[in-house]
Formats: sequence, C-alpha cells, structure tokens
Amino acid sequence: MPVRFLTAAQRQNYGGYAGPPTAEELTQFFHLNDADLALIAPRRGNHNRLGLALQLTTVRFLGTFLEDPLAVPESVLRSLARQLNIADLNGLEAYRAGEQRWDHAAEIRTRYGYRDFTDREAGFRLARWLYGLCWTGTERPGVLCERATDWLLSYQVLLPGASVLERFVARVRRRVEERLWHTLGQGITAEQHAQLDQLLKVPPGSRTSPLDQLRSGPVTVSGPSLVRALQRLQSVRDLGLTRSITTIPPSRLALLARFAASAKVSVIQRLPAARRGAWPRWWPSCRAWKPPPRTMPWRFWKSCCATCSARP
Repeated sequence: MPVRFLTAAQRQNYGGYAGPPTAEELTQFFHLNDADLALIAPRRGNHNRLGLALQLTTVRFLGTFLEDPLAVPESVLRSLARQLNIADLNGLEAYRAGEQRWDHAAEIRTRYGYRDFTDREAGFRLARWLYGLCWTGTERPGVLCERATDWLLSYQVLLPGASVLERFVARVRRRVEERLWHTLGQGITAEQHAQLDQLLKVPPGSRTSPLDQLRSGPVTVSGPSLVRALQRLQSVRDLGLTRSITTIPPSRLALLARFAASAKVSVIQRLPAARRGAWPRWWPSCRAWKPPPRTMPWRFWKSCCATCSARP
C-alpha cells in the first residue's frame, strides 16, 4: 500500500524554495567563496557563470538540483549576480534550454562530493541514525522525514523523491516496531496469554471487563480506598509479568502506557496477535502500580490497618 504521511505543505515545499531565504541563509548558503569563484570564473558567457552559481548554491541550500535551475527567489538571483559582477540578466533563458546545465550538475557532484540517495554507505548510515531516533523517541513520521532531510543536507546526500523518503522512513519505523513488540512479548507463557485474554472479556452479568476494573482505581482518600488500591496492586502482580523491560526507552514506555490506560477493550482485541499478547507487559509495568508513599500520615495508616483487620 502507498505510504503517505507528509502534509500537503510539506510535500509542496520538499526539495524546493518555500520562500525567499533569510539574510542569514543568504550569507551561509549563497556566499561564493574562493573555491566557488575559481570553479565559476573560466565559464564562457555570463549565463553559464550565473547558471552554474545558481545550481551550486541551490544544491547547497536545498540538497537537490531543480528541474528548472532558474526557479529561484529574486533575492538569490540578485545576490549571486552582484557577487559575479553581472548586471545584465536577460540572457539566462539560454542556460535553461542549453545542455551545459547537465554538465554543471555532474561537475558539482564530483567536485563537492555529493552522493545519490541510493549510495549504500549513505543509506546504511541514515537508516542506523533513524533507527536510533525511532527507538529512543516518539516523533511523528512527518517530523522524522524533516529530520532525515536535515541529515541528508548535512552529509551532502542528494534528496530522493518525497515518496521514496516516506517509504524509507516507514521501513525503519516498522523494524523498530517489530523489535519493540518482540521484546515485550518475550517470556510470556501460553498460560499467561490465556489469563490475559480473560481480562479482555466481559463476564456475564457485568458491564465492564476485568481490565477496565483494574484500570479504575479508587478516587477518594480513605482507609477502604487504600485497601482497594492495595488489592488492585496485588491483582496486577498476580499476573506474574515480572520480566524486566528496562531495555525499552522510558519515552516509549510512557507512550505505550498512555495508550494502555485509555484504549477501549475492543481496540485491544483487534490488535494483531503479537501486539495483543504483549500489551499487558507495558500496561502494569508503566502505570503507577505503587503502594502509598511512606510520608502518609500515621493516623491514616492506622485507620487502614484497622480496616484490613476487620476484613475476613
């Protein structure tokens, strides 16, 4: 199935000028240094010199060559023309229609070390960097695409098409998800699976599932409420899910915990088998299944103990 998670604005601005560069960007990306001028100076004709400068600074700023090398903001054109002492801009149309533009693009790639996105080393390094980003964070796919674009610019890798980058990010995210669910599902026995499935089923004569009952803690501060909270804690511990999941980043666990705390039972039941079998690992492990703090007033503890003693 097609993978599309970039917004219309992101897709429109991808690999193109979203607007005139700022003064700082003009200084950083569109200033021609001595090496640039040495490459440009021998070209015959102002249109070739300015066209080469446009392609060089555009790929430096955007990370790609434009289909129309002259489709740049007016401020960029004026800045480069001023640096090259070119006053007449009327002959630029010849550069758009000529063959020199293709030779210039190839020369820029060789001279400045730009690589294609299909380069194996570049693809491996980007995948490894994105994998770590996905594993330790919870950024949305659109944000990951933006960060991947910044990485490609930093390492002089030419931008691929928007859909190609979307599919690349989607593959890395899928691998991270597979690792996450595999890690969470380790160590859960068939007996525990059956026990956990029972939490999702509404018993006859009841309106809520055992899971919903466990997720709904006491709302009042009293001795009986504390007893119910402790019993609730013990019920979760009785599930026997004691295997450590400290290898999973806290940000990931926090996101999973929010889902587990609010998702409807019907939604959990529709999860794929691997995820449905692993969800209890990140529910009791992430939520605050902790006894009351030691700083609780002594009188409150005393009333709780009296309540516990009165129970059969």
